[in-house]
Amino acid sequence: MKVYDSNHIRNVALLGHSQSGKTTLTAGILYATGVTNRLTRADEGNTLTDYDEEEIQRKMSISTGLAAAEYNNHKFNILDTPGNPLFVNDAKSALVAADCALLLVDGVDGVQPQTERFFGFTGEFQLPTGFVVNKLDKERANFDRSLEQLHEIFGREAVAVQMPIGSERDFKGVIDLICMRAYLYEPNGNGQGKLGEIPAELLPRAEELHEAIVEMVAEGDEELMEEFFEAGTVCAEHLIVGLREAIHARKLFPVMCAAAHPNIGTTEVLAVVGEYMPSPCQRSAASLLVHGDAATRPVRDDQPPAVFVFKTLADVFAGRITCFKLMSGVLKNDQHLFNQQSSTDERFSHLSSITGKTLSEVSELHAGDIGAVAKLRDTLTGHTLAEKNAGVVYPTVKLPEPSIAFAVEAQSRQDEDRMGNAIHRILEEDPCLRFYRDPQTQQFLLAGAGQPHVEIVVSKMAKRYNVNLTLKEPQVPYRETIRGSADVQGRHKKQTGGHGQFGDCKIRMEPLERGKQFEFTNDIFGGAIPRTYVPAVEKGILEAAAQGYLAGFPVVDFKVSLYDGSYHDVDSSEMAFKLAGRKAFKAAMAVAKPALLEPIMSVTITSPQEYAGDIMGDLNSRRGRVSGMDIKGNSQVINAAVPMAEMAITVAARRPEK
Repeated sequence: MKVYDSNHIRNVALLGHSQSGKTTLTAGILYATGVTNRLTRADEGNTLTDYDEEEIQRKMSISTGLAAAEYNNHKFNILDTPGNPLFVNDAKSALVAADCALLLVDGVDGVQPQTERFFGFTGEFQLPTGFVVNKLDKERANFDRSLEQLHEIFGREAVAVQMPIGSERDFKGVIDLICMRAYLYEPNGNGQGKLGEIPAELLPRAEELHEAIVEMVAEGDEELMEEFFEAGTVCAEHLIVGLREAIHARKLFPVMCAAAHPNIGTTEVLAVVGEYMPSPCQRSAASLLVHGDAATRPVRDDQPPAVFVFKTLADVFAGRITCFKLMSGVLKNDQHLFNQQSSTDERFSHLSSITGKTLSEVSELHAGDIGAVAKLRDTLTGHTLAEKNAGVVYPTVKLPEPSIAFAVEAQSRQDEDRMGNAIHRILEEDPCLRFYRDPQTQQFLLAGAGQPHVEIVVSKMAKRYNVNLTLKEPQVPYRETIRGSADVQGRHKKQTGGHGQFGDCKIRMEPLERGKQFEFTNDIFGGAIPRTYVPAVEKGILEAAAQGYLAGFPVVDFKVSLYDGSYHDVDSSEMAFKLAGRKAFKAAMAVAKPALLEPIMSVTITSPQEYAGDIMGDLNSRRGRVSGMDIKGNSQVINAAVPMAEMAITVAARRPEK
């Protein structure tokens, strides 16, 4: 692949709800630009960006796939993101590498809640965004209906820059509404549009939409507004410049049309991205920390080199593959950069451009480009690499914590030995996962965004690393506490041959505020118990509290005051007073009104308004309490508190298929 300067690079993220055609559109782009020699399809499991066995088997994207294509002297780095809600965090983490985004909308189903969620992500990253109404070759597909939905939800700023020629099975081309040209596509799926005449029956509608573009562009620019009032229109040259500036500023969102499956409209989508979407150096300067102080740095070649790692791939044969965006400077093959987090020197050997799992070596990369390199030693997702004393750190994307956890058990001793290394590699690849040991239940827990997410990880471990794990429902970490007070005595006396054991203590126990855990005070006066034995009493109480009283769960949020006792000069010892403390604790629990504490999860649910009633009913069946409701766009946001035991999902113990 050629080396491109920053002005001729476009980093575009494809976003959209599940099954909106992102991966198929990517495949069409790769075929139309000559990267592949045949048109691949997601439903056939042969696309370059969905190459993982789990993605092929489930026919959906699980993680962001990367691809690079060349068209019209531009390099397009495509980020094919997953649309399933369980993997939306992976899509969000990849947006740090994008400079613009295309939101795919199903021409049949229209705008979905996930579409609005992704649009919110583009707002967070301030990405210039366009819409692609896809699947216009399908039955009941309607471009005008989808455009009307976009206007209702996203406002008049969603401006059609293309319109379809034909509909459903007769969809055969697109009209460029900016330059008023038609492009017709052959049914062989080559994705190459041929210039033609606008059909006479579509000309009035095309002129109407063209005028809408002119009006919207003129509204945002005083000079263009004057030209519009004086001449009744805006010349093509000024219109293109004004439209480009409005798109860069997120004042307008161009709406395109395509059918990814027959590969119609593909090259025209690329033409819009290349002409109207920004290059990396046209974006505003990136925020970063320099020696801990906030700063900005433009994405330009004349700046010192700096690399931000936004994704890590784990390959069984190639090892760790690091995907990065060059935030500034020029990076050459075999160049050394210093990892700012791990404080290690890394060599960028075999610098490459990545498409799927294929690496194509390049001699250098310019600012804003996306590249990949294999076998960096201590570099992980979120790391910044720059010159040794630069002190440069780019901020990472903040992702929500996993929403569900499952207990994992190795099926054999051999699996147990290999489990640690396999999970370590999976965690490097997926920052949305957590693996830890519960300090109370002593179970190993694997946490993810949902049950399918965790199941996919377990299946990957079996197929890639031959590590077979069993998923089980985790034990709920209940706690115990007290609701009343107690004043008791704990006495341990044992006489055998020789020295005996004697310890006597009197304690008062009372409840504490929730979250205070434990408090111990020594109120002894006059030496009823020597000071050396007081810690032993506290230790005995803590050991007994850890074992629980009602159901074997730790006792929390209580206070113990040691106020009296007695001892023996010969028979008393630390062990005797520790046992006395345990007996005192059990005696106090018997009269202090013990109670079981249940862990409660704070839940926020966003759903279409028509499903709000069903969700409320489900929460009530789970003993949940709704604390508030709010409306966000066309979605309903429900806040509730639900017992953890009711949120757990029963998982049948099974062995993942290889």
